[in-house]
Amino acid sequence: MVTPTSPAIVPQKLSTIEEYKTFLDKFDTFLLDCDGVLWHGSHVIDGVLDTINFLRKNGKKLVFVTNNSTLSRSNYVKKFQKLGIESSEEDIFSSAFATAVYLKNVLQFPKDKRAFVIGESGIVDELKLVGIETTGATDDNGVTMTHADFGTIEHDPTIGAVVCGFDLNLNYRKLAKAFKYLSNKDQEVQFILTNDDSTFPAPNGHYPGTGSIVQPLIHALKKQPLVMGKPNKPMLDCFFSNYHTDPARTCMVGDRLDTDIDFGAKGNIATLMVLTGVSTEEEAMDPNQPIKPTYIIQGFGEFVKAQNA
Repeated sequence: MVTPTSPAIVPQKLSTIEEYKTFLDKFDTFLLDCDGVLWHGSHVIDGVLDTINFLRKNGKKLVFVTNNSTLSRSNYVKKFQKLGIESSEEDIFSSAFATAVYLKNVLQFPKDKRAFVIGESGIVDELKLVGIETTGATDDNGVTMTHADFGTIEHDPTIGAVVCGFDLNLNYRKLAKAFKYLSNKDQEVQFILTNDDSTFPAPNGHYPGTGSIVQPLIHALKKQPLVMGKPNKPMLDCFFSNYHTDPARTCMVGDRLDTDIDFGAKGNIATLMVLTGVSTEEEAMDPNQPIKPTYIIQGFGEFVKAQNA
């Protein structure tokens, strides 16, 4: 059987109503990237709302998958509602939630340990929801350091993990604390990165993302973290352990070859690339492109055309 990662595969371009119907009949669950698939900024892409309603009426399960760790699932629900997309926390699978699930269920995080967080409220909220106490996060926002302050940073035996996510208020004191905890040879401290995206999308362009701002720690420790977010397989493993869906009838929908499509391919599930975001059809069809989607479609909103067919 040829897997989605095989260079020999030629993506199927879906362009007719019959092809849409045949495709939809193959799957029960769709993992949906958000930016570039559902919306651009604060604008929902044409046809997306109708497609979401159509698929749900036909019993399809839709799960929104995002690498953004700054928001909790409850705050994502509010964002979705503002855009007119009905959702619940059960429908949202973020890198922050995946990190919490992984620590709790896979690593069996000890109840007497805490997680030191470099990041924002989304990580803290999700960890607390699974019963993991946290420290750090906003505690040192705006705090400067002098050479005399190094003596105030000590090993903490209660720290069992350092979890790093996107942090707009990253400073040297946060990095120094994380380094101190992770370099403690007397106890094991997990080093976890919510995602390793090199850039972060902003309204006026892209800026350094989580994978870039954590590089000082990786370089100083000479140690690689466990990375949860797309395209890394631990996030997909967490998804299936949490949702119990059939991988053979699950499809990842995204706009980026290097994150969304690679994510699905690494988990050996079907992938659908939309052309409303970052990657192009030419890139996907390039014989030298190692990451290939199973299917390509102009946009996710196209599926509504199959509604009355």
